[in-house]
Amino acid sequence: MSQTLIQKDYYRIHGRWPGRFVGKSLLNPNFRYIYFLRKASKYKKNSILGMLYRIILYHYQTKYGFQIYPETQIGEGFYLGHWGTVIINPEVKIGKNCNIAPGVTIGRANRGKKAGVPIIGDEVWIGSNAVLIGKITIGNNVLIAPNAYVTEDVPDNSVVIGNIAQIKSNENATEGYINNKV
Repeated sequence: MSQTLIQKDYYRIHGRWPGRFVGKSLLNPNFRYIYFLRKASKYKKNSILGMLYRIILYHYQTKYGFQIYPETQIGEGFYLGHWGTVIINPEVKIGKNCNIAPGVTIGRANRGKKAGVPIIGDEVWIGSNAVLIGKITIGNNVLIAPNAYVTEDVPDNSVVIGNIAQIKSNENATEGYINNKV
């Protein structure tokens, strides 16, 4: 049986596959937000269900501080470590098995040669208060340390530290950081 995006997100959080219904898990604020984000993403904005899920999502945006929009392209196995302010531009693309901690901002640069938004690869761990800005590409298997300020491309298999970011090659960059991969 093929798993849905919501079931894969559930697995990333709980380490086990859900039964047919995920209702009890909606008590977890992180999963609750991801659940309604996926539902709002599934339906057209002007459909009845699309409007309903967007209203519910807006409620949880204001309650938990997440600003992640249904238009954001997010791969399977998305994981929000804790609830707290997370801001992601709706044009950002995020790969699968990505972890995002509180305080993270992933946004647009409006001018210069890096005008645009980030594209984030698979198996990326982004630590608390990290900022990723502009038209940059973050490779696969990348760990972005807390408080890093990233404005340049990051190759696969890297650790990013500091403000302004320093990039260090590391084949095991996210080992032990990204659990329950789908």
